Amino acid sequence: MYSTKISALRVEERPREILANQGKEFLRSEELLAILIGSGLPSLSALGIAQSILSTIDFDLNRLGRFTASDFMQFRGIGSARASILIAALELGRRRAAYLVPEEVLRIKSSHDAFQVLYPKFMDLDHEEFWVVHLNRAARLLKVERISAGGIAGTVVDVKMIYKSAIAQHTSTLILAHNHPSGQKQASQADRDVTKKNSGSWKTI
Repeated sequence: MYSTKISALRVEERPREILANQGKEFLRSEELLAILIGSGLPSLSALGIAQSILSTIDFDLNRLGRFTASDFMQFRGIGSARASILIAALELGRRRAAYLVPEEVLRIKSSHDAFQVLYPKFMDLDHEEFWVVHLNRAARLLKVERISAGGIAGTVVDVKMIYKSAIAQHTSTLILAHNHPSGQKQASQADRDVTKKNSGSWKTI
């Protein structure tokens, strides 16, 4: 645990100096987080605060991406202003990931391609959302669209809204997807009911 002030560390050990002199790839996760935190407390450095945050989630950055401002503010040295900075930085990272779709995936040829497009939309959610991927006749990506957002146990799907959007986009093929925040991979009864209710309108693959 880094309990001393960052200024007490050797210059070459300070996160900002490492960033400036060696590059971002040489920084550990707690050092990147410490730069965002900025400064620490008399008895606990920014590095110490960062390490205490990450140690509670076993340094799992996916879990960190789901933190709310309240989650951050449970730690010593993190007030509302610093929590806002951390939330904003994580959101920028999530939005950047949403744009990192390889050029070849602009044509959906497999379920893996669809996963690459949709995963950034779902990865940090603590509630269910329903998304649609619109494709043209050549299976090229036209649009990725959120249809609805719900709670931790479900979300409402309005088939009419899906068709309305598909007509507007001149869509030939739709990929429908939603997440389970619990991590449960099996379809819920509500999922089965929606599929059965609309089985005459679309087919599942």
